[in-house]
Amino acid sequence: MSAKSKMTRDHEEIKKWAEERGGKPATVKATAKGNSAGILRIDFPGRGRNDSLEEIPWDEFFEKFDESNLVFLYQDKTAGGRTSRFAKFVAGEPAGGRRKKAA
Repeated sequence: MSAKSKMTRDHEEIKKWAEERGGKPATVKATAKGNSAGILRIDFPGRGRNDSLEEIPWDEFFEKFDESNLVFLYQDKTAGGRTSRFAKFVAGEPAGGRRKKAA
């Protein structure tokens, strides 16, 4: 069985995926500035101690997600068929077209 990755920007889909796995919206503390969330993460409490993360509300999480033009890359199942917690945030395409290559 292969583990297939999916991509989405849908807030409800992201929230549902995270909550089904016990995940909480979080930011990396050292990257937050003022009232603005820093680097986004999904924190899975009980999966090791991670003092670098701070839980934030879903609305703040998605505000930063949209502002940063991110896409959620994730897996539902591992290659062995178990529930996967693999996810990461990747840069999305700019509105209206493809990303320009650096010169």
